[in-house]
Amino acid sequence: MLTALVDYESGNLHSAQKAFERMAREGGHGEVTVTSDPGVVARADRIVLPGDGAFPACRAALIRHAGLFEAIEEAVIGKGRPFLGICIGMQMLATRGLEFQPTEGFGWIPGEVTRITPADPALKVPHMGWNDLVIDRPHPVLAGVASGDHAYFVHSYHFRVAEPQHRIAHVDYAGPITAIVGRDNIIGTQFHPEKSQAVGLRIIANFLAWAP
Repeated sequence: MLTALVDYESGNLHSAQKAFERMAREGGHGEVTVTSDPGVVARADRIVLPGDGAFPACRAALIRHAGLFEAIEEAVIGKGRPFLGICIGMQMLATRGLEFQPTEGFGWIPGEVTRITPADPALKVPHMGWNDLVIDRPHPVLAGVASGDHAYFVHSYHFRVAEPQHRIAHVDYAGPITAIVGRDNIIGTQFHPEKSQAVGLRIIANFLAWAP
């Protein structure tokens, strides 16, 4: 089995690579590779799309890699291969993002990415640090993860899903903030599982074993 971590020059992949390699090795889940090659992505059994920075910049960077998004879309939508988006990689699943300027997303999970506006003005944006997950609905990738387990976040914008069933988990930051979205063979985490210690490693291990 081959898991592809997509490298489109929008984030440091070192931590993610080490975490995925560790859990693949411990679980016997095959090879993990970091790649920007559409051919490698096209034949991968699982695809992970990370992303750090601003939505428009990440979307533009992905498009600049000729054939890369098309390979991802064919593998995920066309062939139903498991997909995990992390941080901006999760946000780009939306219909559009509103950071700096309206920017088209993948449209795989309907909704918009908008600025966090906590009801309590004393809370700072970005939402940064550890926060407790609230599980909204069960999912195989969350096996062994419970409400109250915490994950590491750093973001100023959040995914407002159009359909409630697509929100798998949220956190409270003077109001609900989407933490995990998903449908079919697609899942995305706003937090960084590779930086979320035991909870994050469990999610990575579950993803590597997931057979939607």
